[in-house]
Amino acid sequence: MARWSPLALVIGLLAAVGLYGSTAAVAAGPLTVAQAISQQDGSSQTVRGYVVGQPTATSTVIRSGFPNDYALALADTASQTSTSSMIYVQIPSAFRASWGLRTNPSLMGKQIDVTGSLSAYFSHAGMTSSTAFAFAGTTPPTSTTTTPPTTSTTTPPPSSCEAYYTAACGKSGAALKSALNGIIKNQDKLSYDAVWDALKATDQDPANSNNVILLYSGISRAKSLNGGGNDNWNREHVWAKSHGDFGTATGPGTDLHHLRPEDVNVNATRGNLDFDMGGNAVPEASESKYDGDSFEPRLAVKGDVARMIFYMAVRYEGTDGFPNLELNNSVNNGTAPYHGKLSVLKAWSQQDPPDAFEKRRNDVIFDSYQRNRNPFIDHPEWVAAIWP
Repeated sequence: MARWSPLALVIGLLAAVGLYGSTAAVAAGPLTVAQAISQQDGSSQTVRGYVVGQPTATSTVIRSGFPNDYALALADTASQTSTSSMIYVQIPSAFRASWGLRTNPSLMGKQIDVTGSLSAYFSHAGMTSSTAFAFAGTTPPTSTTTTPPTTSTTTPPPSSCEAYYTAACGKSGAALKSALNGIIKNQDKLSYDAVWDALKATDQDPANSNNVILLYSGISRAKSLNGGGNDNWNREHVWAKSHGDFGTATGPGTDLHHLRPEDVNVNATRGNLDFDMGGNAVPEASESKYDGDSFEPRLAVKGDVARMIFYMAVRYEGTDGFPNLELNNSVNNGTAPYHGKLSVLKAWSQQDPPDAFEKRRNDVIFDSYQRNRNPFIDHPEWVAAIWP
């Protein structure tokens, strides 16, 4: 028979009566919103809070007139109006019909439990990849009545070849390019005027919600300074709109996946140049360079630029009234529907992988505007699979 030491016996007795860390006492309830805000570590947790509105930007939560079912905000009190005391919850497609505010405005003021990853959303304390929703004190958040089935087509951000990219799974080369085109051509389109406000959300400065980050210069500039004057920012077409002569037509001319804020003068310097290495420093954007036939963006966005160009070459295949946009290894493409330099763009994509800003931008375009994604941000490896 096993013998216990006196110390072990005492510890065992204390544990049995709950005085020494009894395992029966460690089960924790849902986190409060305040706890979730302070624990943005990517862990999967259940958070309990009151529905107080829908986030539409880092510092904006609306309480009526909800535009869609893609997100909601939780707080520890139903009357909370300060966004700093809220957590923003991304709602996957499997839950939108039941938990989205446009469809279910009566959710306002209700206390609910949400299980998901404690990760930033809209550059704000948030929950993403949610797996369960339930009213507090009723159905447990892990109930199969609210958890999406294993065959769910839960929307991005996807972590594998499943869900949004199912049709592309296992393909390469022309077959992969065709499959991705079939996926991402299903999009909502914006007018050119609507692009102004969209860029204020997609390119918002994570450190200052009143500003946007300019692509080639990296400068943070006030959202209100959009326009055509000196020191204003305007809408840069990364795939130069003259390469295929589509201008600002609704479609490629207004596609947010390649439109970025940029200083008016820097935008003019870039013009319709193809992308390549070398040249002189760009005035007002000294980390970027240019010469007579090419433009080199700053190091921090070289991959961003490449993936925007790859997106355009896959999205626009000449099947919807617009030119068939393609890549080549030239830097003198003029008005032809081509963009280069492919070999350099591929190197940039490897050199500068997707970062948090780029990934968030992809999410915002998908969730709030176009309902399609840039597949090369989600799957950078597909660049080599299509253009080996």
